[in-house]
Amino acid sequence: MSRTAAEIATQPACWHRAADAALAFDGLPEPGERVAVTGCGTSWFMAIAYAALREAAGQGETDAFASSEFPVGRKYDRVVAITRSGTTTEVLELLGELKGVVPTTALTADPKTPVMDAADSVAVLDWADERSVVQTRFATTALAFLRAGLGDIPGVKSVAEAAVDAELAVTEPLPAAVLAAEQWTFLGRGWTYGLALEAALKMREAAGAWTESYPAMEYRHGPISITGPGRVAWMFGVLPEGLAGDVARVGGELVAREELDPLADLIRAQRLAVALAESRGYDPDRPRNLTRSVILG
Repeated sequence: MSRTAAEIATQPACWHRAADAALAFDGLPEPGERVAVTGCGTSWFMAIAYAALREAAGQGETDAFASSEFPVGRKYDRVVAITRSGTTTEVLELLGELKGVVPTTALTADPKTPVMDAADSVAVLDWADERSVVQTRFATTALAFLRAGLGDIPGVKSVAEAAVDAELAVTEPLPAAVLAAEQWTFLGRGWTYGLALEAALKMREAAGAWTESYPAMEYRHGPISITGPGRVAWMFGVLPEGLAGDVARVGGELVAREELDPLADLIRAQRLAVALAESRGYDPDRPRNLTRSVILG
């Protein structure tokens, strides 16, 4: 088993621990605060998902930005940064600009990095850190931590319930048609759009696969043209009305596990990325052209 696959399998336990840790942490946004969430790559996609979840929970206006594109002049009550390594240049530069201007909270996996001084408060999820270059368990654990801090969210399972679903997601066989496909399009609505973005990124990072991602209702405004025999449309969360029929009409393979928590469903996409990488002779632990952290000179 690759190191990446082994880390993927630990996610149910990580999420349970994240739910407990969130209850003991006092640096999360308060209800009613205007909040921005930021990160790079996978962390940005988790920020997108959390922003939508926080608004769905009725806790206040929440925006998400890639750290390099953050509107520094915009007024927020708190900024939350997600950075596994704690060394990402764009995140640290942004936190430096915000120092003394707006309260900042960071989530990181490494307490021995500059982010500890750059942010006003830091949640250290070092027990979810990874040796892998490709992020899996830290990203989902960070989102589980933030999600748990929101309490009850209408129409969304608790983190504990999601972890139970994750126990199935780490072991059940992946569909043969999905493994054999040549192209995958990931779709989401609301908070699950961030998961769709992340699923596509995992497939590209680990396996160099042809993947795309869109808001589900935008899929029929052009992107469906790429779907056909041997190609997959994968929906995170509730399937929009009529979409199944449209995918069938063009000969595509639909994946939609509506009963499964979407974050748990992301685990299945992570596993697919590893399986596909191995089938192509790639090493998922050593992805091409990537490093664990982007530090700009």
